Amino acid sequence: MQKMWEGRFSENSSELLESFNASIDFDKALYKQDIFGSIAHANMLGTTGILTKEQSEAIANGLRSVLKEIEDGKFEFKTQDEDIHMSVEKRLSDIIGKELGGKLHTARSRNDQVALDFRLFVRQETINISKLVLNLIKTLKDIALTSKDILMPGFTHLQHAQPVSLSFHMLAYAFMFKRDYERLLSSYERNDLSPLGSCALAGTPHQIDRQIVANELGFKGVTQNAMDSVSDRDFALEILFNISLIFMHTSRLCEELILWSSSEFRYITISDKFSTGSSIMPQKKNPDVAELIRGKTGRVYGNLIGLLTVMKSLPLAYNKDMQEDKEGVFDSVETAKTSLVILEQMLKTTKFNKDFMLKACKTGHLSATDLADYLVKEHKIPFREAHFITGRCVKLAEDNGKDISELNLDELKSIDERIENRALEVLKLLNSKEARKSIGGTSNQSVDIQLDLIEEFIKANS
Repeated sequence: MQKMWEGRFSENSSELLESFNASIDFDKALYKQDIFGSIAHANMLGTTGILTKEQSEAIANGLRSVLKEIEDGKFEFKTQDEDIHMSVEKRLSDIIGKELGGKLHTARSRNDQVALDFRLFVRQETINISKLVLNLIKTLKDIALTSKDILMPGFTHLQHAQPVSLSFHMLAYAFMFKRDYERLLSSYERNDLSPLGSCALAGTPHQIDRQIVANELGFKGVTQNAMDSVSDRDFALEILFNISLIFMHTSRLCEELILWSSSEFRYITISDKFSTGSSIMPQKKNPDVAELIRGKTGRVYGNLIGLLTVMKSLPLAYNKDMQEDKEGVFDSVETAKTSLVILEQMLKTTKFNKDFMLKACKTGHLSATDLADYLVKEHKIPFREAHFITGRCVKLAEDNGKDISELNLDELKSIDERIENRALEVLKLLNSKEARKSIGGTSNQSVDIQLDLIEEFIKANS
């Protein structure tokens, strides 16, 4: 079968080359982008007079016929056609005739064609993923709204640190995902440019109008350097990076859900709908969803590093290495979409066990810092001295099998006579949480401000 590019070749391609060179097995996923881009290109050729109106309309109609064949499952993708571009063009030529079909490729190259298709894909999937991130933020906000008075330990080094509310903890993740959402939109805005018309690397002598194509495809403008347009994949790297950051955050959340669901914590009960059992141990209920998302983080990181490595030493302009740009992106996009949906649904059905969270707050001396702050504020003691006094109170509590919040006034005074009755109120766990009214703190007053910010963000982006 004759290739559309083989005019200067005297030998047929090796079957090994055909298989090794072809990308049709995976880039056929871009058929819509390829056909819509070609229709826009044909319309522009007709508008500028490079083709007649009748020719451009015939080509556009032929392309719509190809689209229908693909969507009806009647289209045959062949390895010999190499890629989605050749496959569509060849079928178009079968439908409207080789001479007219061949005119479609006037003033473009597969280099700018694939850059266009891939940008269209990344642009749409950026929006799709951002919507799923926004849904996750909404669910975290809903949990936070009803859990302002649920006390739990805040941790550093995975050790009990200070009492916080479950609401405060969930909002920490909400703000992480808010930044992830904003990064996605920033990438969309930056990369919302059409590369078509750049041709192989240097533009075209034909009197085209690139803005016509950009307008028809919904781009805000066109890329400004033809060589850059066909030779870079930073827009693809951006979505891979953005997905990697999303997974860094989901993985941290999932790690905590896994810990919290264990017998040692018992902070949460994951719904049976999102749990699995053991093939040998009848009692087991495993947090497989959270574990899988945590595991898939390595997968999306690998896709990012893979494309960075492909691109790192390529001379300008296009190189065939760049055929390796798509599979990792396709995989990361699909992984992100499925993971975000199931994580959000699992969180919606997760039960938070406030009694176990409160019980955990009563170990680890969570209000110790409050005693030190009390000594500083009430008695003007230097913080380093107050820190030492409080440390001795913690030692006393440890020696007596108590939490510092359970010490009585006499016990506290045995460490330092300046400690007064007010210290007992300061050491109460709820008072400790409510004392932190600074911006970003865990008091209900501060949490309400955070909830308002997240709610305003959701409304502005819904």
